[in-house]
Amino acid sequence: MASELSRPLLLPQNRKLRHLQGIYLRNLTLSRPRGKTIDDAALNKTPQKLEALREPQLHHAQSSGDLRPPKLRRRSTNWSGASPDLRQKKLEDVIDSRTADSFFTLHAKGQGDPIYISEVVERAMNPTFRFFDLSGFGPATTRLDTFTIRLWVKRQDFVPLIEEEVSLQSLQFVGTLENHPFPPNCILFHLIDGIYTIDLASKPPKPKHAPSLPTSSYSALMRLSNLDESIQDALATREELAAQINEILLSNPVDESPQAEEEVALASRYVVSERKLLKNSIRRRAELKTSISSRTEAIKTGKELQLKYLEDINNAQDKLSNCKTLLQTTTSEIHGQRRRICEELLAIYPIEATTHTLLFTICGLPLPNSIFEDADEDIVSAALGYVARLVDMLQYYLSVPLPYPITSYGSRSIIQDSISILQDNQRIFPLYMKGTVRFRFDYGVFLLNKNIERLAESQGLKVMDIRQTLPNLKYVLYVCSAGSSELPARKAGGIRGLITGREVEIGSRRGSADSGIVGAQSEAVRKALENGSAEAKGVKLDVGKGNREFNMASLPFRDTHVQSLRTSGLRENIKR
Repeated sequence: MASELSRPLLLPQNRKLRHLQGIYLRNLTLSRPRGKTIDDAALNKTPQKLEALREPQLHHAQSSGDLRPPKLRRRSTNWSGASPDLRQKKLEDVIDSRTADSFFTLHAKGQGDPIYISEVVERAMNPTFRFFDLSGFGPATTRLDTFTIRLWVKRQDFVPLIEEEVSLQSLQFVGTLENHPFPPNCILFHLIDGIYTIDLASKPPKPKHAPSLPTSSYSALMRLSNLDESIQDALATREELAAQINEILLSNPVDESPQAEEEVALASRYVVSERKLLKNSIRRRAELKTSISSRTEAIKTGKELQLKYLEDINNAQDKLSNCKTLLQTTTSEIHGQRRRICEELLAIYPIEATTHTLLFTICGLPLPNSIFEDADEDIVSAALGYVARLVDMLQYYLSVPLPYPITSYGSRSIIQDSISILQDNQRIFPLYMKGTVRFRFDYGVFLLNKNIERLAESQGLKVMDIRQTLPNLKYVLYVCSAGSSELPARKAGGIRGLITGREVEIGSRRGSADSGIVGAQSEAVRKALENGSAEAKGVKLDVGKGNREFNMASLPFRDTHVQSLRTSGLRENIKR
């Protein structure tokens, strides 16, 4: 296999310019090599001449002058004593003298412009140019076996260094670039079967050992000769028939009417198709106009709605600021009223400490902290009744629903558990000790303490021990009534608030005469409301000692904008 790879596949007479794929240059030398004449390119480099040059030649005897010892070889260590700058400069000079920018051009005979110009390889002593493909040129170029190559190098400007007329038939096969010493400015040609050169004489290829094949017989050669004559006669006959047909065509005029009719029919079809396209375009244009008009109307309507919404938003922003201010004011007022109510509750149900630790009294009645072993049953029941009443009112004033509803009946108050899982169907537990089962009473007190814990959690308080009933309740009231501002005035409630229609500060308790007058007024108003005929006219009411003119149309509750805050639960019971 190695021997076959080292042999060319193309015969010398079959090498054409289309087989050339690449060109290499090895050992670039910018000066003319010594020992070589200027006309060395004109030497006869045929295979016979090169073979004759390889034969052994006679050598003349050396003279006494030639027997002198050779000069010592110059060594690079002579630079050892030089300065680094000098050594660097000498090395750069050596590199500049051996390297240069280069490219090549290929020229064919009879053509002024080059058929191929390679790329420029910069600063190289052995430039390897890119492969190329010349098969795209015409056969007049690709079938040539002789061309001219020019190698251009750049010193100050690009100048031609080598110009060789190359005959592909006289190239010498090299095979590969390995293990070959190349002379200066050696040009290598890469064909489809290997690498060739014009400067190296390769050894003749060894004959290929193959079995001998039988040759053709005389009769076979005669048959081939007769067949060739028949083919030549057929070709001559074809040429003669073609000439006769051309004469007939030239003598007879060409009838162009069928072609014209065909062109007219084709043009008619084109006109019909264009009319269809025009009709579709007109319909599409009408649809687009309708769509654009509808979209324009929609955009106009949208802009109007947008302006309206923007105006509404601006108005809503003003209302929002007013509502926020009103909300803050109302929240502040609610907080103040809650403070006032808690203060009043503390005054109504005073919770005071005793000499004992964590033992408090409510309305002067002591209440132990969930331990009722030695306590008086009546006092404990009454105290729990006060606590139940106070907790029940706080859930409405603080807007905190209790998980365990309380029914306040004084010393017979009860509490209900509707959410726990119990085995007993009876879910109402007493808050009094007399006549009840002890564990049901204890569970009722526990539920009451859980309600107090719920009130404390609503105010952000944490109960440490829920068994301390009165301390926890006093803690809640103390926190709810705390504040730096003054307490607001109490608003009028009941029928007096409806009659006056204004806020009235409630001071000390009225006298009996005023109470009688107010009661008489209330009774008169109630009767007037029951009598529908007296709604639209003035009614004479006999109140106390004198008669007073009372106009029902002037009652403040007929004005829907009048608002009053009733402190329900302080003076009357609430039926649930």
